[in-house]
Amino acid sequence: MDIDTIKILRDPYTFEDLTTKDNCIVNTYNRNTYGIEKNIVRFMEDDEITGNNKKYLEFYNKIAPFYNFANKLYFIFKFGSEENYRKEFLSELEIKDKDKVIEISVGTADNFPFLPKNIDLYGLDISLGMLKQAKKHLNKWNINAQLFQGAAESLPFKDGSFDVVYHVGGINYFNHKDKAINEMIRIAKSGTKIVIVDETEKLVNGTYKKTPITKKYYDEEYDISAPIELIPKEMLDINYREVCKGLMYCLSFRKPY
Repeated sequence: MDIDTIKILRDPYTFEDLTTKDNCIVNTYNRNTYGIEKNIVRFMEDDEITGNNKKYLEFYNKIAPFYNFANKLYFIFKFGSEENYRKEFLSELEIKDKDKVIEISVGTADNFPFLPKNIDLYGLDISLGMLKQAKKHLNKWNINAQLFQGAAESLPFKDGSFDVVYHVGGINYFNHKDKAINEMIRIAKSGTKIVIVDETEKLVNGTYKKTPITKKYYDEEYDISAPIELIPKEMLDINYREVCKGLMYCLSFRKPY
């Protein structure tokens, strides 16, 4: 792991600085260690995860091997191409040359090929299964990115570390949406536009609840509206719109300068 990445890491539980030793990430204060598996830094173990996060961790670990392929077929059928689908929300990102860009809930890293080149890419997800698939894809696509297993509610990064922070898919069912939003704000630099994208009721009710492999994970009633009310009042340029034929929402706002 490169020195620039080490400099922006912090312990997600105690907030102390981290360093590397013997293929592990080590807390410089209490010597707690976090393992590295297939170049993925693991800031949590699966058995430490509870609630909705645990439910959907199990779901995504299960579907990880065929997630990318199934999505590609769906996007071609529904939108004409995967690029058509992803550009509807990725176009909201304000990415400049050499920016540090992080996707929270990166999944299998399928958004990364559609981002500009010459940037520093980072991805975090709760599912190790999805991250392992992401690593395979990144190697295939010849894209360099740093991957981390962790919870969106407790990000392992220092304040103001990233030029671009975005999330696609997942926040609807997080244990604590408010904590995840505040963490995304915390790790963003001043002036950063933060983008949050997830499924609308139209997609959940019309597809997920009717598809055999997914319906048991969506059998409970949740509030899956965009979490506009959880955006701190001091944020700027708050904007909401539906994209991808009304199947996704795109919520964006700017961290004050």
